[in-house]
Amino acid sequence: MTDYAPDLFGYRPAQGDLFGGDAPMATPTPKVDPAAIRLRLHAMLGEVRAVREGSPWSPSTTRLNQLIFPQMANWLPAEERDQLRLEFDAELERLSLKS
Repeated sequence: MTDYAPDLFGYRPAQGDLFGGDAPMATPTPKVDPAAIRLRLHAMLGEVRAVREGSPWSPSTTRLNQLIFPQMANWLPAEERDQLRLEFDAELERLSLKS
């Protein structure tokens, strides 16, 4: 009830908003370095490519990386993002890790 209007039961807040006004709070945009993201993704991809069978990580880390890799790729340009995702998925398929 940031507009100080009574609710359906007639309740009106006794005091104003702590942060004042009806202005929505701005969410800060994190500063991300695409070069750092690119390095991390290529390192993960390199680890997967280096093994002949199984996973280079523990089962829980493998599952985590399957979730993290596509999300981290979102910080890159679309064409590069899609290519890295495709390569990572292909390696997981090759190692039979894709669930």
